[in-house]
Amino acid sequence: MEYYLKLPVDSKKIKKLHVGDIVYVTGKIFTARDEAHHIMLKKGKNSLSFDPSEMALYHCGPLMTKTNKGWQVVSAGPTTSSRMEIFEDRFIEKYGINIIIGKGGMGEKTKKALQKYTCVYTSYTGGAGVLAADKVEEVLGVCWLDELGMPEAAWIFKVKEFGPLVVAMDSHGESIYRSE
Repeated sequence: MEYYLKLPVDSKKIKKLHVGDIVYVTGKIFTARDEAHHIMLKKGKNSLSFDPSEMALYHCGPLMTKTNKGWQVVSAGPTTSSRMEIFEDRFIEKYGINIIIGKGGMGEKTKKALQKYTCVYTSYTGGAGVLAADKVEEVLGVCWLDELGMPEAAWIFKVKEFGPLVVAMDSHGESIYRSE
């Protein structure tokens, strides 16, 4: 099946998604790699300048350029998601994330959290960073740029029909990466 989702997405729509489905998202997404995850897990929801629960989480360290009008995305391909396995379950619980975008899959802890908190892990094609950048309509903000640098900072993007994303791990316990 193919789905066009407008963010934020409620759990009923997430439950309809199954491994192999194709998804396109429109709305706000934020990037977070290792260091942004660490910072966000230490902070409370109320201390952030954005609400992660209304967005999709994108495992991405984008290449950005500063223009007269603000920031522009040059390339925004996914980074290897397995690095976030050590804390992704706690991140999903704390922030109510229900769509994760990345590459390469996640492990057993995340798989269980996807089921418990009604979330999906979607895969975006590696090496397609320029195509991903084309789906970013606007850079809405950035957090921790000075502390973390460009790839590790949390970038907030407004996207339109970002994808195609393949549901690689669903909220029903299925995964294209491991069969049990």
